[in-house]
Amino acid sequence: MAAGLTPIRRVVTGNDTQGRSTVTWDGPAPNTHEASLGSGRGHTDIWVWHETPLPINGTNDDGNLGYTFSGPPGGGHFRVVQARAKPANYDRSKDPDVIAPHPPKPRAGGLGLWDRGGNSLYESAMHKTQTLDYGIVIDNGRDLGLDDCRLPMKVGDIVIQVGAWHQWVFPDGAQMAFDMIWADFGGDGKGLAQGNDQPLPAPVLPQGVKPARRIVTIDRTEGRGELVGDTAAPDVRLDPARPGYAAHRLWVADGHPAKMVYETLHLPHAIEPPPRGSVCRVIDYPPDATWKSKVGEAEVKAFFKMMGSPGASTYSANAPHPYIYQKTIIEDLDQRQAAQYIRTFRGNELERRIAENGLDWFYEHSFMRHLQADAVSAEERAAYLDEWSQPGALTAMFNWYRASPTDVPAMDEVVETTAF
Repeated sequence: MAAGLTPIRRVVTGNDTQGRSTVTWDGPAPNTHEASLGSGRGHTDIWVWHETPLPINGTNDDGNLGYTFSGPPGGGHFRVVQARAKPANYDRSKDPDVIAPHPPKPRAGGLGLWDRGGNSLYESAMHKTQTLDYGIVIDNGRDLGLDDCRLPMKVGDIVIQVGAWHQWVFPDGAQMAFDMIWADFGGDGKGLAQGNDQPLPAPVLPQGVKPARRIVTIDRTEGRGELVGDTAAPDVRLDPARPGYAAHRLWVADGHPAKMVYETLHLPHAIEPPPRGSVCRVIDYPPDATWKSKVGEAEVKAFFKMMGSPGASTYSANAPHPYIYQKTIIEDLDQRQAAQYIRTFRGNELERRIAENGLDWFYEHSFMRHLQADAVSAEERAAYLDEWSQPGALTAMFNWYRASPTDVPAMDEVVETTAF
């Protein structure tokens, strides 16, 4: 960890050998590069990929792959960039890092990276990378310098940098997160705008929905980074079942390497990114209490259909998310009472009583206690009894509950909700 950079907590999730989701790494991102943009500032790589689609299996920490400023040509990287605030007594004439503006030239040791100088301790060089960047301000503020304007950016603002010449100025110090994806700069390698798609207009949002600022930049002509648009993200999806929910879509890359175009939101809307592509999206979530117990199967289906991904989720009232289920068991005594059967299934006494009294007794006195009398047909009842009668089947069912990590406290047990 570089001593001059603020540690960035990184949580990496994956799947274990049984296919269950798990936290693979949780701690300060280790791959830091102080002074990678000049003294007083640097990068923390969160994840790096050298191929697209990126691999998601294995045990290697790909956040520790080798550092390049622009990222790998076959993939990209996700990183946090940090800078110090400029002091009130700063004297540019005494700044050892000042480099005068100069004609464009490749930066030494940097693939897909050019600069024009103009940098100091508190401003980057005017530079250009062969990437499509999603950049979001996460702390303090930065000024984005283009050849035709300078735009102050604050926390939550997002720039879609479509291979444009640009400069960063740090009046207050800042942290920005960047997803940098290798781009197609065309046969001449100039990385100029392709096509003539017009930026979509800003939306009219209902009261209470906060807009997500989207800045788009591109090179219309060689050597000039220019503003395409600075508006609220045009594509916003709301969920009537959860007042306050808003999904703001800012950009779509429909393949790799990414295209240098003016707009992409005319592409079909879906939660999933296109094959070999990506989606930049900001989501506002309302407090759970505003919609808890008010959303059912119809609302869930309507939401995923509205988002363009009707098959992305299969709803079942009997299969809640494990985090929500565990939290509810601890905090909601009614749910805890309903889950006490799990404690019974985990013990050995129930199996002994079934051996004495038979499967019909178990069906009537345990299984059906949790269901409406008419919820199971005669044919289904017969199927249950037949399955349970197979050698080892009933023990296997109870073993599933015994192996489950869900904690079911006794009704009189005092339990604190843990950090999941």
